[in-house]
Amino acid sequence: MDFFTEYASFLAKTVTLVIAILVVLASFAALRSKGRRKSAGQLQVSKLNDFYKGLRERLEQTLLDKDQLKALRKGEAKTEKSAKKQKNKPETKSRVFVLDFDGDIKASATESLRHEITALLTLATPKDEVVLRLESGGGMVHSYGLASSQLARIRDAGVPLTVCIDKVAASGGYMMACIGDKIISAPFAILGSIGVVAQLPNVNRLLKKHDIDFEVLTAGEYKRTLTVFGENTEKGREKFQEELDITHRLFKNFVARYRPQLAIDEVATGEVWLGIAALENQLVDELKTSDEYLAQKAKQAEVYHLHYAERKSLQERIGMAASGSVDRVLLSWWSRLTQQRFW
Repeated sequence: MDFFTEYASFLAKTVTLVIAILVVLASFAALRSKGRRKSAGQLQVSKLNDFYKGLRERLEQTLLDKDQLKALRKGEAKTEKSAKKQKNKPETKSRVFVLDFDGDIKASATESLRHEITALLTLATPKDEVVLRLESGGGMVHSYGLASSQLARIRDAGVPLTVCIDKVAASGGYMMACIGDKIISAPFAILGSIGVVAQLPNVNRLLKKHDIDFEVLTAGEYKRTLTVFGENTEKGREKFQEELDITHRLFKNFVARYRPQLAIDEVATGEVWLGIAALENQLVDELKTSDEYLAQKAKQAEVYHLHYAERKSLQERIGMAASGSVDRVLLSWWSRLTQQRFW
């Protein structure tokens, strides 16, 4: 028993020491970086044709014996050589630029998206294509309005834009998706939610119950319509609802502008549809996963994946690592608590 007590004491001291060292290092890094100009990010470009070729070759090496593999490589070399003889000039393939957008409530990925679009528009032509792999359940109106405006730059430049949705593009996510010349969805992806929602608690009665006063001073009749701590009025609620209705009308007009084939009043009810039903309602143009679409494109075009990565400071990396660890632990325990067993 004494051994376990001593071991637990030693373990606690070790953990405390490690945490203290990390805190000191983070503080030192923060002091060094204070006052420095934020370093620029870097555009990372990878050719997906090579990625798909590597997957195929790895599978061939596993499944085929030495003689079969040698014959296959010889046949490929012969085909390539004969193709070069038939054409004096190699045929210029079209290019496909692949972007990713994984949206949160603030559409934080917009910062990277704007740089990626700026870069590709310097080279892209109407013969090329931009494919956006989009995943977003929506969020703040102004944030997704900016993200949508970035995608509109591609269409304004005359470059075909295809939006692929594998999981979800709802609300602000669909606002972005509708800008595409073509929307491709997985059969059970969630789409739609063309509506606006706003909610906030009000604890005014609780404060009054404990004899706590809260003053809200404004200049302008509608500077503050609804508040968390103050007493809300019917006039304020009506004004707030009016603002929501205006935002919804602008949202509907925006979607109708880019997808005129939609019966906008029928689909702009805030409802969501799975991909199969979304196709029937013309919210999407085709049912297919992004993997299938890009694999087909790689056979006839040069496919490039673009990602703008911002350089992060030491304290940001430590914070992200800690936050990721906490998220994984909480998600793991939540999954265990809510797991349904089927026998």
